[in-house]
Amino acid sequence: MESDLSLLASITVSVIDHYAGSGSHKLRLAYVKLVLSEVGKDKDITGESMPNLIYVSRQKSRNSPHHFKGGALNALLRVSAVMTNAPIILTLDCDMHSNDPQTPHRVLCYFSDATIRSKVGYIQFPQRFHGLNKNDIYACEFKRLFLIHPVGMDGLAGPNHVGTGCFFSRRVFFGGPSSFVSPELPELRPDHVVKEPIQAQSILAMAHHVADYKYEDQSNWGSKVGFRYGSLVEDYYTGYRLQCEGWQSVFCHPNRPAFLGDVPITLNDVLNQNKRWSVGLLEVAFSKYSPVTFGVRAMGPIMGYCYAHSAFWPIWSIPLTIYAFLPQLALLNGVSIFPKVSDTWFFLYAFLFLGAYAQDCLVFILCEGTFQRWWSDQRMWMLRGVTSYLFGSIEFLTKCLGIAARGFNLTSKVLDGEQSKRYDQGTFEFGVESPMFVPLSTAAIVNLIAFFGGLVGVYRGGDFDGLFVQIFLAGFVVVNCWPIFEAMVLRTDKGRMPTKTTLISTFLAWALYTAASHTPHV
Repeated sequence: MESDLSLLASITVSVIDHYAGSGSHKLRLAYVKLVLSEVGKDKDITGESMPNLIYVSRQKSRNSPHHFKGGALNALLRVSAVMTNAPIILTLDCDMHSNDPQTPHRVLCYFSDATIRSKVGYIQFPQRFHGLNKNDIYACEFKRLFLIHPVGMDGLAGPNHVGTGCFFSRRVFFGGPSSFVSPELPELRPDHVVKEPIQAQSILAMAHHVADYKYEDQSNWGSKVGFRYGSLVEDYYTGYRLQCEGWQSVFCHPNRPAFLGDVPITLNDVLNQNKRWSVGLLEVAFSKYSPVTFGVRAMGPIMGYCYAHSAFWPIWSIPLTIYAFLPQLALLNGVSIFPKVSDTWFFLYAFLFLGAYAQDCLVFILCEGTFQRWWSDQRMWMLRGVTSYLFGSIEFLTKCLGIAARGFNLTSKVLDGEQSKRYDQGTFEFGVESPMFVPLSTAAIVNLIAFFGGLVGVYRGGDFDGLFVQIFLAGFVVVNCWPIFEAMVLRTDKGRMPTKTTLISTFLAWALYTAASHTPHV
């Protein structure tokens, strides 16, 4: 226990300013501030010693790529190395906080296990949140991504890194278990022993040097050393590359959440966050390190396809967008595109739909979910398909064609009183003229018109047997889109759908119907 506690005491807690000066033409120098630097002197309210706390603002230039969060973490990795070189590193998002003081002890149990510690690169805790409303209307819990999938991968080589709540071995960032990649400076080696106190001028000078924006030029940082560059989802990409090098990971899921974080409370923020993830995932999926090629060769087919399952998530936009418009437009023109109810093939469609939804609901509820949250989850899956997945795929495509430059939008976690109240009540927050709301509203209007138009057509003697599937599909979408109709017509608060968005969507719905009506029927 004494050795464990000494190892725990060596963990350095640091704060890094990711984007200081990013909007200025001036070059800002690296800044390192020792906030708490005397272990044993600074104590918390219970009388326990506080760890080191260092504020780091890395140097950045508009003429040199800073690689967003990945670059910030690598700067922090180097600064912490020259100051303490602690063997264990914890990464947390700015909105996360510790919820269980026993968490470091759980981690030390894994890293101290002689049977696995030579291959275990990181211990991943599930990302959990506080403040979720009762039904989690935006499906921010991401139960599959943060719980169901990691549990399955834990039986193989371990879960992927999800960006926060993760304890890394410092050694993992310098090559595979059997292939060490040496850094440029001996002070950055994971086995280097720091002999001077962090207050020493030589240590501070070295810290400023490794935080310089030019330090990574012509080096292995971001490619073979540290967090990996090449994707907006550097957490997913780094965990993937580390496991391709031979490292394994462990999923630790205690009953008491180790860490808790905040979630965005507006639909626009949720969709922007998902769009950023979509672009980053596609960058991995179609890179030379694609999980279906490089990953399968490096990790085996099962782990490779586990990562591919996530990497290709955004292409759900293709079938979801098609199913949101094509059957409904055909229904408005009385054209049947699915098997008739009396046809044997109809039962295959019914079985696939009901079976897939029943299995998904069962797994969700068995993993401590509720039916109401599952319903929100499947609704947001469809909404993301015609918004964030679609826009993320378009942004990735235009980037590949050199038409648009890659951007980075931060997810707002700032709380607004009225927005918080509406979120707690389970009311969707629109309120802004987001381009992503246009296809969403257009799909809702098209499905509403198609549903009632189909019912009227059947009442007047239409082919109910042939159009049943399309009527059912349109009705199912209408039920899921009720919050959108409410925001467009019934609500008067600031979170309602902007009138401009409603008008544009109505015009587009009319244009689609007109175009479909003039399309020759085969």
